[in-house]
Amino acid sequence: MSQPEFFVQFNQQTTVLHSFAYNLTKNSEDAKDLYQETAFRAITNRDKFRPGTNLKAWLFTIMKNIFINNYRKKVKANTIMDNTDNLYYLNSGAHSIENSAESDILIKELTEMIDELDSSTRIPFLMHYQGFKYQEIADQLGLPLGTVKSRIFFARKDLKAQIARQYGKLRQTQ
Repeated sequence: MSQPEFFVQFNQQTTVLHSFAYNLTKNSEDAKDLYQETAFRAITNRDKFRPGTNLKAWLFTIMKNIFINNYRKKVKANTIMDNTDNLYYLNSGAHSIENSAESDILIKELTEMIDELDSSTRIPFLMHYQGFKYQEIADQLGLPLGTVKSRIFFARKDLKAQIARQYGKLRQTQ
């Protein structure tokens, strides 16, 4: 494929590429950057495109790979490596948890609330809390998977209701 033919076909894909870039990034400026990087790589590697194959798919693959690589770079750049002896940086996180007396539910009180649940919902709930997977609970109790899921759901619902009755509406902190 000659250079002018390649550019004509590439220009026909511009609108679709811009849309795909925006769908990936959800940001118009990032989408423009992604499109430009894709165009640059496609033009510099046009000799690797095989005529007679799908140019649109080739361009989408280039764009998707650029997006994935950029995402991995961002994630890696945000990873904190703490080499201090006492792990100071990891243990001094920016997120703090509000712990006010009015919203504390002691483990003892929560355990009592769980004990008040009907055994048909309490047992699957406790197994799930202990780390068992739904299917493992179903197999161990000889119940259908859907039954296990619904019993755990109802146990959570009952516990929320008990907590609301005992403590009223608690303020949510984030």
